[in-house]
Amino acid sequence: MSKGWHVIREGRTVTVARALPVRFDLRVEVRMPLQDGRYDSLRLANQIRQDMWRSLQRLRGFRPAVRVEKMSDHVFVVAGGAVLGQVTRGASDALIELLGDDKNRSRWLSCASSAGARA
Repeated sequence: MSKGWHVIREGRTVTVARALPVRFDLRVEVRMPLQDGRYDSLRLANQIRQDMWRSLQRLRGFRPAVRVEKMSDHVFVVAGGAVLGQVTRGASDALIELLGDDKNRSRWLSCASSAGARA
């Protein structure tokens, strides 16, 4: 993990955040079905975080955070983070679009599953 990123592991949940305590002033939740149930949740969180940062880096005071929780047949993802300024409708819409894109989801899960099966 890059310097300055915090990784919190709690059971079947992994959270990657720029700052502690973890805050979700901007927050979008999604469920992603798992093809084979095997993936590296830290790798998945980092893939989402990287794309989220590319999409929202102009948002004033944005500090990304991603939480990934493995369920029996899906992954529950909370993405967003702390925002020093106002959370705009445009930022929320951009994050919803990013997380809802089937090509992104497929790429993220493919990358995470190629890393092996870790919680």
